[in-house]
Amino acid sequence: MHENLTLITTIAAGLGLALIFGLLATRLKLPPLVGYLLAGIAISPATPGFVGDVALAQQLAEIGVMLMMFGVGLHFSLADLWSVRRIAIPGAIAQITVATLLGTGLASWWGWSLGAGIVFGLALSVASTVVLLKALEQQGTLQSLNGRIAVGWLVVEDLVTVLALVLLPALSPWLGGKTATDGSLGMTLSVTLGKVAIFVALMLLLGQRFFTWMLWQVAKAGSRELFTLAVIAAAVGIAFAATKLFGISFALGAFFSGMVLRESPLSHRAAEDVLPLKDAFSVLFFVSVGMLFDPAILTDEPLKVVAVTLVIMLGKSVAAFLIVVVSRYPLNTALTVSASLAQIGEFSFILAGLGLALGLLPQAGQSLLLAGAIISISLNPALFRLIGPLQDWLRARSALARRLEHPADPLAVLPDSVDAELLTGHVTLVGYGRVGRRIGERLREHRIRFVVAEQNREVVEKLRAEGVHAVAGEASDPAVLIQAHVARASVLVIATPDAVQAQRMIETARMLNPDVCILARTHTESEALLLEKEAVDGVFLGEHELAATMSRHVLERLRDKVTAAPVP
Repeated sequence: MHENLTLITTIAAGLGLALIFGLLATRLKLPPLVGYLLAGIAISPATPGFVGDVALAQQLAEIGVMLMMFGVGLHFSLADLWSVRRIAIPGAIAQITVATLLGTGLASWWGWSLGAGIVFGLALSVASTVVLLKALEQQGTLQSLNGRIAVGWLVVEDLVTVLALVLLPALSPWLGGKTATDGSLGMTLSVTLGKVAIFVALMLLLGQRFFTWMLWQVAKAGSRELFTLAVIAAAVGIAFAATKLFGISFALGAFFSGMVLRESPLSHRAAEDVLPLKDAFSVLFFVSVGMLFDPAILTDEPLKVVAVTLVIMLGKSVAAFLIVVVSRYPLNTALTVSASLAQIGEFSFILAGLGLALGLLPQAGQSLLLAGAIISISLNPALFRLIGPLQDWLRARSALARRLEHPADPLAVLPDSVDAELLTGHVTLVGYGRVGRRIGERLREHRIRFVVAEQNREVVEKLRAEGVHAVAGEASDPAVLIQAHVARASVLVIATPDAVQAQRMIETARMLNPDVCILARTHTESEALLLEKEAVDGVFLGEHELAATMSRHVLERLRDKVTAAPVP
């Protein structure tokens, strides 16, 4: 093949095989990411047949990393993280610490250096955001409390990874790496963090205004192509400038460029326009990672592969499970977070690549991480399917699990100062998120008594401080609805969108109070039909209610006007 066609050949082979293997993975109920990694393995030097250009693939992967990190920054929400901060921040930090220690211990047992162990442990501790979001979307729990906790947990992991990407080059000489620096460790860290601080300050103070103004000017031109080009140029340009001027990695520069553009009113359009290109280069990133994998590790070091997989799928998950349960969250939340973290992905590969470049991580370490990633990502959907059966099994057979889930929790019952006899004919409101909060505000305006049942403990504490009756817990558990006095309620409002959990609430409510009026919300028409079969008094679908409200406003506007022509 002519040398000038090497780039085209590598892209064509990588994307073509990624499509084939990704489709096969989907047919097998596996994440497409598994197929992308297998496509890379198929054209790697370690397997027979066509061999792609690894050096070119790695350069394409750098673009993929930049666009992925740009996407992470574009969707990064401090507000979402803040709403679950009490469980997500300490939980993620504790889980990262446990996983890093386990990985470092394994590396030490295998005779690796301390630096290799730290990089290896950090890579094992970071779950894949891509895999998590896809799994939560398939389960329909992305907007639930469990989904917000899992996503917030991964946001903290991403931030820790970003910090590691900043500090590892500076710490490399003291961890046995090959990068040479002058000065003491303290001086090196101070200079590195100082550069990062200057870059961040410039981005927040000047970059946000400039790029918002620039996007508005391009948007006024009316060309979608120019707008897409402007967004990509901003992402890649900021990443390149961060590397050249401040010595910051491409990944970190792209992350902050996404954060800056998120504040623009055009951020949603930017995300929509860049998403297809980001996905294409992300595929090339995973293909390039697969090209670095040596399948011989599976036969040469099977015990090491098993050990790595156990740390990913058992060590991390058990640590997360215990953290969530001890924090007095329900079993379902603990199991969901545990399943969410039982895999590794893109950030692990980025850390491994940096470790290799710095001379900290041996090549075998990257192959072990890839083997663990392929196995854990392949098995992750099955773990999500086991959440329900495992939860029922634990509740039925484990007294310890029941005690851990229902300790002497003051938020799980109404305070003694509440006169339960006065709670008759009230409203039991399940969920106090975006929908439930607005319902609660209207009830307060009309001085209607209500009790809130909410999983988020922080929300319950805030409501009680405001004088609102609230209990913490998962309302699909009969004990929670009992504490919310649904037996004497006039109306039960289910403001959470999970139809499966809503069915359980309806069964409990009908058993305790056959005459209660039940109102529920849902996201899809199929779920609405499912709930209507449960004899629900009212089912509200978002699109239908929005259309009805807009139609009412149109009719009110035209009520006293005469149309110029008959409506066809």
